[in-house]
Amino acid sequence: MQLKNKCILLTGATGGIGKHLALMLARKGAKMILVGRDGNKLAALSQQIQDKGGNAKVIIADFEAADSVQQVAQQALQMFNGIDVLINNAAILDFIQFEDQSAERIAQMVHTNVTAPIQLTNALLPHFKSNNQGQLVMIGSILGSLGFPHYATYCATKYAVHGFSQALRRELCDTNIGVTYIAPRGVNTPMNDAATLAMLAKTGGNIDDPEKVAEIIVKAIEHQNQEVFIGQPETFFAWLNGVLPRAVNLGLKKQARLAREFAAKK
Repeated sequence: MQLKNKCILLTGATGGIGKHLALMLARKGAKMILVGRDGNKLAALSQQIQDKGGNAKVIIADFEAADSVQQVAQQALQMFNGIDVLINNAAILDFIQFEDQSAERIAQMVHTNVTAPIQLTNALLPHFKSNNQGQLVMIGSILGSLGFPHYATYCATKYAVHGFSQALRRELCDTNIGVTYIAPRGVNTPMNDAATLAMLAKTGGNIDDPEKVAEIIVKAIEHQNQEVFIGQPETFFAWLNGVLPRAVNLGLKKQARLAREFAAKK
């Protein structure tokens, strides 16, 4: 896919990966619709893009608010007379012992990470089908294929996004609409707090620069890849988990024990 003059709707636009994605896609000549909760950050990012000759508009939205998804879809379709690419990037996570996670936080995570992107895709799909073209991009996680201790709810949400992406791709097999699922491993963004970073250092977990991840995502969109898993050995373990989960259980025991002390301190 040539990105020049394509209209791209990006949620979570001011986050660690999102900001780099927005800037890279704008440099490719894409027209950006930036969605997020922080109006000041969105305005600053939009101005940064425009100062470099790009084209960007913003939508301030909190997907937890009633009817916010439909409003975002309606506004976005009017901004550039259509959308060519949807990138569902917005997400939240906790590194926490599951019993310490509140019911309210669980519901918030499921809504933000699963319900909102599914609903936004649903709201925009008739537009994509009417044009019989476009790309739907879901930013998932290695943890959408590899359950990791102290990320139970987050893993559940990313498994859901992974399954949704596969099912929708198969449903759209006779169209020119692509579905791309991206599975990064750990990314060095503010989503990871001090305890998480300390745990990763102790357990030998790998963490990637968000700009590197954004570059991979842009290439995946250009090549219209179906699924892209980022990083080794995490990608191998994600595959192995689908074949021999008991082997992965044994392999993660030591990491689980090391991680527990950091999750318990929170």
